Amino acid sequence: MNLKNYTKPFEVNGKVFDFHNETIVMGILNVTPDSFSDGGKFNVVESAVIHAKKMVADGARIIDVGGESTRPGHAAVGLEEELSRVIPIIEALSRELDVAISIDTYKAKVAEASIRAGAHIINDVWGARREPAIAEVAARLGVPILLMHNKKETKYTDFWLDVRRDLEESVQIAKDAGVPNHHIWLDPGIGFGKTIHHNILMMQHLSDLVEMGYPVLLGTSRKSIVGKVLDLPVSQRLEGTAATVSFGIMQGCHMMRVHDVKEIVRTVRMMDVLTSKKKYIER
Repeated sequence: MNLKNYTKPFEVNGKVFDFHNETIVMGILNVTPDSFSDGGKFNVVESAVIHAKKMVADGARIIDVGGESTRPGHAAVGLEEELSRVIPIIEALSRELDVAISIDTYKAKVAEASIRAGAHIINDVWGARREPAIAEVAARLGVPILLMHNKKETKYTDFWLDVRRDLEESVQIAKDAGVPNHHIWLDPGIGFGKTIHHNILMMQHLSDLVEMGYPVLLGTSRKSIVGKVLDLPVSQRLEGTAATVSFGIMQGCHMMRVHDVKEIVRTVRMMDVLTSKKKYIER
């Protein structure tokens, strides 16, 4: 695991996130009516908070709040609509839970309002290439920014070299905005701008992504890479997701973004011991 640019643990409210010593699980909280897996279930503050509390109890260290679906064919959401979805929930989560909160958005204004409402991390599915001002928000407010690989078309000349070039552009945008190295995190963007074959290739290049020297988040939960390989619907993709998580840990990934927190936390804890990231203590 090469974290040449990673200089210190991330800390929220006195809680330390040390990527050297544990794989962090991020629980997904979609507050949208149209997400591919759980759309419409948690877009009311009360139900969102209940679900977030369960994910934290099950071991999630970060709750990722998203107000606009990014699934293929999703309907775009306006600024005010997205703000009305996420801000009340972030405010409620920050009041009722002692947990790190990330905002899943590519809009600079949503990111800034969310951080001011109590979120701690920006998770941008366009890697600061859609709205570069989002990197300025991260720099000014002193928070980490997750830069995900994404593109509008599934056309590549040399797949990994093209992906790396795109991510290097995202990293440069963040650096130019003043984001320090230890606040730059990467995401391979499984399921975004990629065919099923590209997604498999991306998984096979995870160690190369880790070698870029930044903490890496892997998001494969219930996605089409699992559904197509195993020929299973969304509701039956847990085992396949666990396999991708285990593989990702073996390749050096540091965070896992998932729906099924309890099961994946168990998977992660077992893998962390087997890979010597954590030491087993006799009970």
